[in-house]
Amino acid sequence: MSVLKKDQFVLPEGVIYLDGNSLGPLPKAAAARVQEMITDEWGEMLIRGWNKAGWMEQPARVGNMVAGIVGAPEGSVVMGDTLSIKVFQALASALKLRPGRKVILSDNGNFPSDLYMAEGLVGLLEQGYELRTVAPEEVTEAIGEDIAAVMLTEVDYRTGRKHDMKAITELAHANGAVMIWDLAHSAGALPVDLAGSNCEFAVGCTYKYLNGGPGAPGFIYVRPDLADEVQPALAGWLGHRQPFAFEQNYQPGQGIERMRVGTPPVIQLTALEVAMELWADVDMQALREASVALQEQFIEEIERDVPQLTLASPRNSAERGSQVSFRFEEGYAAMQAVIDRGVIGDFRAPDIMRFGFTPLYLDAEDVSKAVAIIRDVMENRLWDNEKYKTRARVT
Repeated sequence: MSVLKKDQFVLPEGVIYLDGNSLGPLPKAAAARVQEMITDEWGEMLIRGWNKAGWMEQPARVGNMVAGIVGAPEGSVVMGDTLSIKVFQALASALKLRPGRKVILSDNGNFPSDLYMAEGLVGLLEQGYELRTVAPEEVTEAIGEDIAAVMLTEVDYRTGRKHDMKAITELAHANGAVMIWDLAHSAGALPVDLAGSNCEFAVGCTYKYLNGGPGAPGFIYVRPDLADEVQPALAGWLGHRQPFAFEQNYQPGQGIERMRVGTPPVIQLTALEVAMELWADVDMQALREASVALQEQFIEEIERDVPQLTLASPRNSAERGSQVSFRFEEGYAAMQAVIDRGVIGDFRAPDIMRFGFTPLYLDAEDVSKAVAIIRDVMENRLWDNEKYKTRARVT
């Protein structure tokens, strides 16, 4: 079953885009829909758009679309704010569920922002809380009865290494801990079964594999049996049970609505809603199989033709997400040279050249063309040019 929808994305001529794991390309339908929203809704309806155009319901409506591809039931996911804010919300709520326990467990391969949020929360609480990080392969043995919450990103942002969501969640629960999963590199990349995992919380972003655009809002999932119990640390007015009653004191909304904070980014949500419509007929297992096939082809051809690069991702595809990373000492310069020749990937310090494989708009021919360009750059040391060695603010 093909999942290829290349004709539904804006893909510049002469570009092979292997960076959808960082920022997805523009869906063709999004620009017109956003312009329509700006002109016909914001322009003509003005403030009436909150009621007439359904802006106020948009975070829940789009949340249900995201829920459909991460294995969550309807009404358990809501959109809004950034992923970092959603991490903070989930973590603070998790600690409230385990009074008396003081340790947050994560791994040292987690995305730094998640760890920063945890550090900030620990410092804010000042009650003896601790963020404990271990190597990714040591997580399971570090889960003990002193852990309040386990906070992990399912797929490592640098190497693509994938945690076993169900097994780790079961171990966390066996030790009385709350489980939080970050799906930044999972949602839209591979099948996710939040309901089946039984985790309490999950968060994620929508500008990568979901193609929502730069700055697209994050999402948060709360297990339905806890949705009326969790206490939001960020008590924003749109998480109130009656926002327009303007009560002086916070009363949490019903269910997942209480995890809303501030005014939703309607323009950005409109672009995301169009992007999510592309997923309506996508079989996630078929997508995963197509992604693995492209990754395996890339690894085989790079190792055959480009011996200067060393595989940094797990060799076993079952242990990878939807990206492949290679190490090279001059990885930044090499990636800039590759990008200059039409193959867009990215670089992660200290030496990772990272490539994402998104079968909605990539095929086997794209992979072979990309490898040929990478080979040329490496064989002829085209990267060894000063213009490629000065690092930009975004790598």
